[in-house]
Amino acid sequence: MKPALPLLSAALLSGCAGPRPETPLSAAVVAPAAWRDGAAAGGRLDPAWWNRFGEPALTAIVARALDRNLDVAIAATRVEEARAQFAAARGAQLPSASASASGARERTVNAFGEGADQTAGQVQLSVSYDADLFGRLRNATAAARADLLATRAGRDGVRLAVAASAAGGYVALLALDARLEVLRATLDARRASLRLAQRRTEAGYSASLELAQAEGDFRATEQQIPITELAIRRQENGLSVLTGDEPASVARGRPLGELALPVVEATVPADLLRARPDVVQAEEQVVAADQRLDAARAAFLPSLQLGATGGIALSTLLRSPIDVFQLGGSILAPLFQGGRLRAQSDAAAARRDQAAFAYRRTVLDAFREVEDALAEQKRYAEQEAALTKQRAAVATALRHAINRFDAGYSPYLEQLDAQRSLLSADLALVQARSDRLSAAVRLFQALGGGLGA
Repeated sequence: MKPALPLLSAALLSGCAGPRPETPLSAAVVAPAAWRDGAAAGGRLDPAWWNRFGEPALTAIVARALDRNLDVAIAATRVEEARAQFAAARGAQLPSASASASGARERTVNAFGEGADQTAGQVQLSVSYDADLFGRLRNATAAARADLLATRAGRDGVRLAVAASAAGGYVALLALDARLEVLRATLDARRASLRLAQRRTEAGYSASLELAQAEGDFRATEQQIPITELAIRRQENGLSVLTGDEPASVARGRPLGELALPVVEATVPADLLRARPDVVQAEEQVVAADQRLDAARAAFLPSLQLGATGGIALSTLLRSPIDVFQLGGSILAPLFQGGRLRAQSDAAAARRDQAAFAYRRTVLDAFREVEDALAEQKRYAEQEAALTKQRAAVATALRHAINRFDAGYSPYLEQLDAQRSLLSADLALVQARSDRLSAAVRLFQALGGGLGA
């Protein structure tokens, strides 16, 4: 009857813990069958997806950012911290051993009033072990392992974000370069128009109004150049800091229009749950919180401690050393903790539910980001095609306006309007190409960048 007492106590104490709280059903995630834009499912993404743009300068910037970026370095040290914590949790499941040695010399007075000297010492080795009957330490170790996996996924997420920022930042820099080139070419054309207007006004062929209009248009273009140059400087500084360098100029390769537009094949929605580092991180955080809940519930149950000590005692009063040892064990069962264990279990359950809801939010955000990026790819391509046709039509209109003005059939304002339309079309075309390239970067990032595939 006595051997059954610990089991009976465990059963009674486990009843104090109550039923295990289930994960809220509202936190469950069901992946859609297909994307809204009907994108075809592709194969595994290349982790070095930035090579698909076919630009060595872009590849070099991304590689430098991944190698030197400070956020990447911080994320790597977090992984090392989590690995050490996992090792510590795993070590708690193993027996522990310690050695001790003590010694003393003393003088006492015996019953006859005589002094007696004594030297004594003891050396011993102690071993203790938590039998972990109900898995408290095992659950803590599993939670630490999930923390490690979550931290690794977080590191991968940081690397993906840095790579996307570097690639997108380089595309934005080339877009600013292209914008500056358009503005400078337009300024040269308007400078020529201004000189022509000055000569026509001086010769009496044109009114002063046309000269003022030509100069106003020239100045309107001129003032955009320093602002664009400032934006280029800021973009270069941002890219330099992203790559772990001091602000400096950034080496360029081919211009914006010559960058390859990669075709990105989207994975099926269900595969996204394994491909995105942030989704993997959120999932492992749920696992860790769930294991900690089990560890908190195991605290209601008895714990069994085993111990053994052995050593040697020496003394000048002894003829020879004496072997000493002790073997024992203890069972500790919590009876009354003032509600502390119940509160800790409830808190662990709440943290598990928080992690589950956070996982659902992360997955929904992932689906949204892929849908947005797929829609951007399609719509920006349509926009660029329309802008290309618009630009051709505006250029034709400008040629006709120049010919009509030179022949005296129309005022200078008609030519001026056509010049403005051409500048707007050129700048819009630059922005459209930049948007398409940036959308490809965002789609690579939204699909997980091949890091978790």
